[in-house]
Amino acid sequence: MGYRNTKQCLDALEARGDLVRIDQEVDPYIEAGAIQRRVFQHKGPALLFTNVKGTGFPMAANMFGTMARARYIFRDTLATLDKLFKLKIDPLLFFKAPWKYFDVLPMLARIWPRPVKSGPIQQGQTRIENLPNLVSWPMDGGAYVTLPQVYSQNPARPGLMNSNIGMYRVQLTGNDFKLNQEVGLHYQIHRGIGLHHQQAIERNEPLRVNVFIGGPPAMTLAAVMPLPENVPELIFAGALAGHRIKMVKAANGLPMPAEADFCISGRVDLNRELLEGPFGDHLGYYSLKHDFPVLRVDQIHHRKDAIWPFTTVGRPPQEDTVFGTLIHELTHQLIPSVFSGVHEVHAVDAAGVHPLLLAVGRESYVPFARERQPQELLTCAMNLLGQSQTSLSKYLIIAAREDDPGLSAKRIPAFFSHVLKRLDFTRDLHFITRTTMDTLDYSGISLNQGSKLIMAAAGRIKRDLGTRLPRDLDLGQGFSRVRFMAPGIMVVQGPGNTRNRDSHDPAMAELGSRLEQVPGMEQFPLVVVADDADFTAAGWNNFLWVVFTRSDPATDIYGIGEFVHCKHFGATKGMLIDARLKQYHPPVLEDDPEVEKRVDRLGERGGPLYRII
Repeated sequence: MGYRNTKQCLDALEARGDLVRIDQEVDPYIEAGAIQRRVFQHKGPALLFTNVKGTGFPMAANMFGTMARARYIFRDTLATLDKLFKLKIDPLLFFKAPWKYFDVLPMLARIWPRPVKSGPIQQGQTRIENLPNLVSWPMDGGAYVTLPQVYSQNPARPGLMNSNIGMYRVQLTGNDFKLNQEVGLHYQIHRGIGLHHQQAIERNEPLRVNVFIGGPPAMTLAAVMPLPENVPELIFAGALAGHRIKMVKAANGLPMPAEADFCISGRVDLNRELLEGPFGDHLGYYSLKHDFPVLRVDQIHHRKDAIWPFTTVGRPPQEDTVFGTLIHELTHQLIPSVFSGVHEVHAVDAAGVHPLLLAVGRESYVPFARERQPQELLTCAMNLLGQSQTSLSKYLIIAAREDDPGLSAKRIPAFFSHVLKRLDFTRDLHFITRTTMDTLDYSGISLNQGSKLIMAAAGRIKRDLGTRLPRDLDLGQGFSRVRFMAPGIMVVQGPGNTRNRDSHDPAMAELGSRLEQVPGMEQFPLVVVADDADFTAAGWNNFLWVVFTRSDPATDIYGIGEFVHCKHFGATKGMLIDARLKQYHPPVLEDDPEVEKRVDRLGERGGPLYRII
């Protein structure tokens, strides 16, 4: 059966040689996070910091740092969950081969949480100042919880079946938060807690919230699982854990896992928000200060042997990349049943997940047509942008499987090549402007607002993709350093962008006009302007990160031979993306050089991370 608490899991990892203890004093201010990131990048073991400056609680990191370790932690239930999802798609499979699915029935009996009167979480109480105050990046606004399980219930219909657990940022210190009395609750748009908050406002009553830290590892994964709104994360956690999750009451009356390490119990003040941030985020930049709800702390419960699990986020890949990969492994077979006509989706981690979604769909609306063109693909795209976490996607590139049965959104270079060969730039660019955006994406016109672009490719090959750059390009003043990125993709270095938010750059439009005159330019239908052409063109990870985190489609896309006809934007030869950093973009995350030197010393001969980093 699955692990019931953090210590049990860490003990098992240590027994198999997949955990390293660090007994030297480690500072939770910058240093602990820097160590975790370095070990993750080297695919190293889980970490247990036993001597943490400023707190009596040990800290654990990198528990989910590799796919092999994540699969090991959930090894008892992954295969059965796979069968459960297969039965959801086709219940008749049970009757065709019932012996293959008998283990699903006991799993269903374990999904329901089990209320109990007491548990280890009730053994101790503490204050915010005594917790490990982790600060991950030099410009962070304070300490925050990096692996929280934020629990709430619908005030209009309370109970476990109308609950939500999400991984929302919880700021512990800094700014104007009253130490030990209140914490910041940063939840992004399209999150389940938002409905509960709305109900509380309508009823004019504080929203009770519990923040769990640690406990059964299944609870951590459940907090990031993109489940339907009517499916409580606690149900999934029980299935993944392989046992019923025991729940006891916290100080505010809401349940908390009996085996959790910590629980911050409180109520959201409906009439008060405070500035939260800045914090380094998973796009690789700092999210800036903004007003978010305040959670008034009633009590902080903890078990006597409590361990504080943590991670850090930053430019991908990071530990949360493993969460995404594991979730994809669990749910990929459900995609066609959730999104009709969609065979495969890939939220690209290198681009920060939400900025770029690649998809393979079906194009069968007019099978008798002499030439296939995107029709059903557009219905698929609207479906993807209309529900679940895929609705936060900024760029959605979708292609028809009928054109290549072997096409995969996971094989990114081949996917881009397939699409660029088939896109009709006069027809296949579909913008959605002034719409809702991911909270952490600052490329748009304001917080939570920007644009989206659907690029849909179907039908015959329309062009060959160039592999040799055109000679003697006349790019105009300030543009230089042309670099080949991939077949059909060119990167140009541009001058610094000083334009205000929500405005076009005439120099980019002029560049598009100049490129239109270049012979053979149709073989390079995607041109990107960046601050550093060498860095951007150095590899796919750099390219995807720069292009899709630093551009807003409606603001930053120009055409090579562009036109607007009846409000439809198109181009005769290709598209031009302004992927330069703008003056309104947040700073890029950068390591502290002095802290990195301290981390280096841990990897020297005799250090705990020798031959690991």
